[in-house]
This record gives sequence, structure tokens and C-alpha cells, in this order.
Amino acid sequence: MTHFLSIAETSNIRALIDQAVLLKKQHTEKRMTPLLEGKTLGLIFEKPSMRTRVSFEVGMYQLGGHVVTLKGDEIGFSKRETVADIARVMTRYVDGVMIRSYHHRDIVEFASHSTVPVINGLSDLHHPCQAIADGLTILEKFGRFSGLTLAYVGDGNNVCTSLIELAAATGMKIHIACPEGYDPSSPGESLIFRNVHEAVQGAHIVYTDVWTSMGQEDETQRRLVDFSEFQVTDAVMKSASSDAIFMHCLPAHRGEEVSHSVMESSSSVVFDQAENRLHGQKAILTALIQGEH
Repeated sequence: MTHFLSIAETSNIRALIDQAVLLKKQHTEKRMTPLLEGKTLGLIFEKPSMRTRVSFEVGMYQLGGHVVTLKGDEIGFSKRETVADIARVMTRYVDGVMIRSYHHRDIVEFASHSTVPVINGLSDLHHPCQAIADGLTILEKFGRFSGLTLAYVGDGNNVCTSLIELAAATGMKIHIACPEGYDPSSPGESLIFRNVHEAVQGAHIVYTDVWTSMGQEDETQRRLVDFSEFQVTDAVMKSASSDAIFMHCLPAHRGEEVSHSVMESSSSVVFDQAENRLHGQKAILTALIQGEH
């Protein structure tokens, strides 16, 4: 695996999830191995971050490596320098680069000029690191992927796209509940519903995300109206399987895409899911950086 830009472009998704299981077990048993000792990861953040930054920094330290973190205004994609020139310089200093960007095209261009592995930490089109953490969480809760149905409720955004690709890679079924005009750009084998209860009927996983993502703030009021019938509530969860879990990539806007009661319910695994960003990304880092040297 040279780069990790999307789930669909990665052939060994189950192997990554299985590696995350192993690394989490080692972490729990406090017998971590410095697999990336002496290695340095560059982190570029055009978009603000809490989970992505902390999980990558801590994960790299736990693997014995180091990080260099840069914000977007310190880099200035296509402003201070071209993306290609930044890639040619930065990748002579580090052993891998994670980029959290507004534009997927910038990550693709960076990767095309990089001499080290590049990880998509989030773009407008994909969120593959989140999907690996989600896969780990689902495997922990159910012990399998086959026979499971994931119902995603909300905007057909980057998270939704990566979940569609995760479902295809692991054999899960996926239902998408969203208003007209908000369908995912690449629906794949997913089924699209306009009614939330129909989408989650019998589902094992009910997943949602914010209605308005970063960079869409001027659409907030319109989206509040358009998505008003797409909140995950206790009533919605009752339409799902009796052992269904609730997932959210966070941050959550309680009272909008999900009710407070669902967030705090026994079916909610959102904080396990957030923790698993650490272990999933350690699996990605070892597969890319250790595999290169």
C-alpha cells in the first residue's frame, strides 16, 4: 500500500482492521512495540481537528515515532507555494504525511509528487480513517461483517461515501436515508430512502453525521429545514434491530441530527468509536510507513 486516500482504492481493508484489533489488544495489555521507532510523520491541517490530530499524534508516539504538525496557514496550499512544490520539499524530511484538507484534489496532487506514503485524514470527498475506526468498532460489537445492515441517516457527504466503500469491502449491506438533493455522489450498491424508519428497519448499525459540515456554514438554515425529518431519535432506533448500535463520527449536534437521549443510550458506541480512531490509524501508519522501509 503506497498511499491511503480512500477505502475504494485500498485493497486490504480487512487486513487493516485485523491489524487494528491486534494493536488495540497490545495497547490494552500495555505491551506496545515501537514499530516506527526513528520515523517522523508530517501532519497538515487545513481544517480544524481534535480527534484526528490527537489520535495521529498519540498513535505515532505510541509506535515510537515523532510528528511535525503544521496548520493550513503555515503551508498555504497554492498560495505561498504550489501543492507539488510543497510535496517535493516536505517529503524529503519525513517518512509519511497525513493531510486534512478542504479539497480532495489537493491530497491527490500532493500524493502524486510525494516520495513517501500519504494519508487522507479527511477531505471533501472521503474520510477513510474514520471508516477504518468504524469497521473496528462494528467488528468488536458483532464479531462479523457478513449479514449486517448499516443504515446511514443524513447528508450523503464524505463520511457517507467512505461508509459505502467500507460496506462494499466487508460485505455489509448499506441503506442511506437522506432528503432529495443530498444523495451521495457515488452511491455504489447502497439503497436510497426518503423515510428514516424505512431505512433503519431491521438495521444492525444506525449511523449519522452533522447536517452541516465545515465549509457549509452559509447553508445552515436551509439544511436545518431540509433535514428536519432525518433526526435519529429513540423512535427511530426502535425501528432498527433489537441489538442495534448507534454510531456518530463526532462532533455531534445534539438536538439536530441526533437526540440527546440516543447519544447517551446503552446502544450508543460513539465514544468507543472515537477511541478506535487511535488504533485504526496506528494500523494504517504501520502498513504504510513500516511497509516502506
